[in-house]
Amino acid sequence: MTPVRRAADRTFRSLRVRNYRLYFFGQGVSLTGTWMQSVAQAWLVLKLSGGGLALGIVTALQFLPILVAGPWGGVIADRADKRRLIVLTQSLSGALALGLGILTVTGVATLATVYVFAFLLGIVTLVDMPARQAFVIEMVGARDVANAVSLNGVVMNAARIAGPVLAGLLIATIGIGPCFLANAVSYAAVVAAFLAMRPRDLFPTERVPRGKGQLREGLRYVWSRTELRVPLLLMAVVGTLAYNFSVVFPLIVKDAFHGGPGAYGLVFAAMGAGAVVGGLVVAARGRATTRLLVGSMLGLGALLVGAALAPAFGLELAVMVPVGAASTAFIATSNSLLQLGASDRMRGRVMALFSVVFLGSTPIGGTLVGWFSERFGPRAGLLLGGAATVVAGLVGLLLLRKEPRRLARKRLDPMVTPAPAPALALRPSS
Repeated sequence: MTPVRRAADRTFRSLRVRNYRLYFFGQGVSLTGTWMQSVAQAWLVLKLSGGGLALGIVTALQFLPILVAGPWGGVIADRADKRRLIVLTQSLSGALALGLGILTVTGVATLATVYVFAFLLGIVTLVDMPARQAFVIEMVGARDVANAVSLNGVVMNAARIAGPVLAGLLIATIGIGPCFLANAVSYAAVVAAFLAMRPRDLFPTERVPRGKGQLREGLRYVWSRTELRVPLLLMAVVGTLAYNFSVVFPLIVKDAFHGGPGAYGLVFAAMGAGAVVGGLVVAARGRATTRLLVGSMLGLGALLVGAALAPAFGLELAVMVPVGAASTAFIATSNSLLQLGASDRMRGRVMALFSVVFLGSTPIGGTLVGWFSERFGPRAGLLLGGAATVVAGLVGLLLLRKEPRRLARKRLDPMVTPAPAPALALRPSS
């Protein structure tokens, strides 16, 4: 076997699993529609309001349910049959996209309408995200979960390339409404994929019976384990101040570069291209380390500072490619460390906290960065996120240096299994 073939087999080994293959390709279609809706929603809000504050508010409303009740989504995921639960949540998300699309096409959508639909989608997402994250290990087993998590990042960011480009074309030629309708149709692909899975080929984890104190139990569990606590804290900073692209970049494209929907789509496409490369590199590597976690965070922060200072649109696009790569490396590494660091009975609650710090922090960060960008300019908003990410990365580096050597390098290869439970029993949206 040639070195190229061996590298390809290692990079894409999770695709040998039929159930994961169905998930992978179904997600590819669905996430393309999701990114189309993300672009269309931002442009619709700008059309209806014309300001960055409204963008921040709609983003905040979409993720407010996750901030307020996100941990309960993990409790539900740990108790439920995850495959059936995901079919329900994805169907509801499709119905919401269809409703907003109809209102937009008929011309009756208002800013209040967008606010309501964003909030309802957030309620669905608070259950959907931890269930999907925790379901990965049930599709591929512990030996391939790190590879599958990285490939999830690849398909998400491939959709980030296709979705904004398609949305830009549709908005420029037909209008905003068809983007929402296309997203509604795309959910059928992922629902069909879950229904077509073979339950006998899954690696089911024990469902946690209903009981009192399960939310507090999960919080105590995470806080007592440094390998879970530190990645979550670092993600909280990045999620709050840096991952507000849907707020900052429409303003940068519009105000700094005087571009339209097509230019906005190109920014996300450039970032998505870099993210695909970053995801493939992490998948081929087959391991995640706390050193990689901090290094990718520092790189992301420095690149965001560069993007904030880019004087020309072409240079902005060039910087967004490595931004995407660093972003995917950081997300995939933190996600993988959490997936394998958590016990089976706690994984839903751990991934719910990942959802909270990754997406649930957006109501605070989106509103803050939206106001900051409107007050001081969109470049200042992006600069704020980049600088905060660099500072947090340096603090994380100091914290991890104080930990035992076993935490400085956590290998995620085919032989690793999830850590057992001790005696004392988390942007783009998808």
